Amino acid sequence: MLKKRDLHEVPALYELLTHPEVFPYVRHKAYSVDEYYFLTKQTMEAEEQGELITRTIVNEFHHPIGTISLFDLHDNKGFLATWIGQPYFGKGYNQLAKEAFFEELFETAGIKAIFIKIRKTNTRSLKAMLKIPFVSLGNILYPEIFEKINANEPVYELFVITKEQYFLHRAIHHETHTTVNDEETAV
Repeated sequence: MLKKRDLHEVPALYELLTHPEVFPYVRHKAYSVDEYYFLTKQTMEAEEQGELITRTIVNEFHHPIGTISLFDLHDNKGFLATWIGQPYFGKGYNQLAKEAFFEELFETAGIKAIFIKIRKTNTRSLKAMLKIPFVSLGNILYPEIFEKINANEPVYELFVITKEQYFLHRAIHHETHTTVNDEETAV
């Protein structure tokens, strides 16, 4: 589902990135394949320097279909940026990618909080965010960050996922799932 970024996947990702339903919402815009090669190489180097964590989202055939990254790392907190190519919208890849990435971030990378800023006009992403049961509205919990991302004008909603929220949800979900399976076995 996720793999380390690789320059070989740039042409396929660039084609997906430039779709009009995707391009307006990506963090780093590239206007040519060469520019996307350059941005990808910079991103990979930034990860080596500990500035961010980034992965390629792949489908069941191991074809690249998008990217997911944690940018602006500071004090074990960072901003999530993810995009999926338009042909893969609505097929569950985004949710699966986020679950795998959150697991990696909280389990092995020592991340404490994941911030997600979404343009108020990006209804697709706002709806997707509301489907995550362990997300909180960051506008109130982190007012200083909310003000910083909206310094010029109120363009973004801020959401946050903390390590504690994530593991609490996972423990409750696992306990509920185990209880249901135990009851089915006992019958």
